[in-house]
Amino acid sequence: MKSHIHHIETLLPKFSYRQDYSSDRMVGWLPGKRNRRIIKGIYGHSGIDTRYSVLPDFGPGAEPVLFREDENGRIIEPSTQARNRYYQQCSREMVVEAGRKALANAEGFAAGDITHVVTVSCTGFYNPGPDFDLVRGLGLPESTERYNLGFMGCYAAFPALRMADQFCQARPDAVVLVVCLELCSLHLQFREEPDSLLANSLFADGAAAVIVSAREPSPDRPSLAIQSFSSALATEGAGDMAWEIGDHGFDIRLSSYVPDIIEANIKAIVAGVLQSSQLGLADIGTWAVHPGGRAILDKIEKGLKLDAGKLNDSREVLRNYGNMSAVTVLFVLNRILNRTPIDEPQPVCAMAFGPGLTIETALLELQAARHPPLKQERTHYAEEFAV
Repeated sequence: MKSHIHHIETLLPKFSYRQDYSSDRMVGWLPGKRNRRIIKGIYGHSGIDTRYSVLPDFGPGAEPVLFREDENGRIIEPSTQARNRYYQQCSREMVVEAGRKALANAEGFAAGDITHVVTVSCTGFYNPGPDFDLVRGLGLPESTERYNLGFMGCYAAFPALRMADQFCQARPDAVVLVVCLELCSLHLQFREEPDSLLANSLFADGAAAVIVSAREPSPDRPSLAIQSFSSALATEGAGDMAWEIGDHGFDIRLSSYVPDIIEANIKAIVAGVLQSSQLGLADIGTWAVHPGGRAILDKIEKGLKLDAGKLNDSREVLRNYGNMSAVTVLFVLNRILNRTPIDEPQPVCAMAFGPGLTIETALLELQAARHPPLKQERTHYAEEFAV
């Protein structure tokens, strides 16, 4: 019995910022020739055009919610409590909206069918949490089992999908709603350390909801059959990607060596994953790689010797939305589900990276649909305000 990803719904907050605009604002807040040179270089080579945020704070003439300026134009960094309270406010609305749209657009599923809820986030905490909000906000059965995966980072969508698959294997009638929400912009830091400057250039906000079940998928809709999951560690990078809770948001360590560490390990890890399923690199028609940054995608492409264009889905998600932590790979998978239909089932290798340095992979099978999927436009939480 196989579990299937029947539907993925993506959601964006209403405020969007062009990367060149964000670069100029950061230069204004961290003046000096050295800072300007580093910021312009990092932002200019990020591979990102646009990122989204729940915060209006960075737009011209906007009334700031968290990041206010003093009389000298310097940012007064908000406390962790203030950031987390705004996280709670936004999360309560966004997770319910993502879940509602997933149920509305997933053929053959209704709120009363949901047996399990799995929520994922590493950018905030409150209790009762988003799992509770989903049950109450969507009118799910009060008997719905609820689980939260917190503070895991960019790879957390895979443990959530693995958990959903295990529920479906143990209980054939299970229907699992997985919702990921990351509001990374709430933890923006205004420090001159390279780790902080790099993180500021990459991270963004977004949400995604997934319906997983062992039900036979609709032949009229594309789906992803779950084959297997695998976890690996590149422990030499344990100190290169990490964070902790500070007094002014979450303090991140994000070394520029991370792409090199991934490149050094990725070939052996992927080879082992594929071998266990009697597959080779040439058998993988589609790659869904978490676009942690442009350099990471370049190193994976080089390390696996992939043909140019194999990571285009990941590059486009990075370009249009930035790194939304655990949410990002679900945007990539959603893009794969909703592009040109295929004639026959196609193997998909998906992967993401996070603290540890953890490398999570999933082997999926893209199922052909009888009819082309409806083209999905970008889904926004509210009206877009672009800068």
